[in-house]
Amino acid sequence: MTKIIIEQDAFMRMFAPMLDPTVSAENMAAVADFFAHDEPDFAGWLAGVRGRVPVLFPARVHLAEDQDHFRDLLPEADGCIVESLRVGENELARARSLAVVQKYGAITRNIDAAACARHGVRVETQHRRVNVAVAEQAFALMMTLAKRIHDLDHVVDADSLAAAGYKVRPYDRRYSGSSNFARIPGLRTLSGATLGLIGMGEVGREIASRAAAFGMNVIYYQRTPLNEMEALGSNATYVSLDHLVARADYLSINLPVTSATRGLLGAAQFARMKEGAILVNVARSELIDRTALLAALSAGRLGGFGTDVWYEEPVVASDPILSLPNVVIMPHTAIGNRRNALLDTEDMFRKMNDAIAARAV
Repeated sequence: MTKIIIEQDAFMRMFAPMLDPTVSAENMAAVADFFAHDEPDFAGWLAGVRGRVPVLFPARVHLAEDQDHFRDLLPEADGCIVESLRVGENELARARSLAVVQKYGAITRNIDAAACARHGVRVETQHRRVNVAVAEQAFALMMTLAKRIHDLDHVVDADSLAAAGYKVRPYDRRYSGSSNFARIPGLRTLSGATLGLIGMGEVGREIASRAAAFGMNVIYYQRTPLNEMEALGSNATYVSLDHLVARADYLSINLPVTSATRGLLGAAQFARMKEGAILVNVARSELIDRTALLAALSAGRLGGFGTDVWYEEPVVASDPILSLPNVVIMPHTAIGNRRNALLDTEDMFRKMNDAIAARAV
């Protein structure tokens, strides 16, 4: 039976029951339930995929908890799926049967491609549709706040506009036009504005590429700057975190939660931000200090905050975030239709199947 290692992760662990028939029925049912609202015939989808990867399925799947555990599992592995786990000479020296390293993403900094080539191990990547959907959500939040769509939707009749504090008074059409007849202030554009990206990983780069189409100036910060080749296609300039928060008109934080990134945006960073800056979060709520965020919003320091995530999910009905007018908060929907993830999954399984089949010839 084919043996596969999968990096332990909230999403990637769902690949295990797709490939390993020994996984519990409870596990399979939970995964099917996760996809059911967009793929109600999950069993039918899975049967079709399994039939198209006859070398990969059935497999015995092991979840690697950390780097050391990953190394311990490698001697018997035919393939692996990794996101952050490193694959280099030390790992490959233990991997007697490894045919393919499948990166769950497109950035291969953690994989030594040259060493893999020396060992005859194929490296495959996946340009994830899910990351594209998350980048789109970041722009949806920015544009909603910039154009004030959230508080102007359906506010179009005279009574609604008056209730919102706007007087409908006709312009003198002999000398002027009639746009924005309610004289609503504070509308903004993205073009010409500075977008600060905190994190330039998979999602950060998707956001940066789309920012170019909007005519935005992109700056970014992360612990390790992009290398020369990566920077050429990034449409972004590296700056310090202090410089970024002081310059950016729009900010998007796109990092994993670690001991180093938890609470990265706190009171000191909010104090340095441009007054009226718009902050969006399509990553994890814990990256932002909750107390500092609420204080900045309540004081009007931020021009707006858009988020796809919150510290509790679902949000507690009494949470003060729900009463703030300059906030757009979504119920963790940025990854979009679950079909995005299923298409990504099938792409990866097919590539792994072909690599293992070729190794066996």
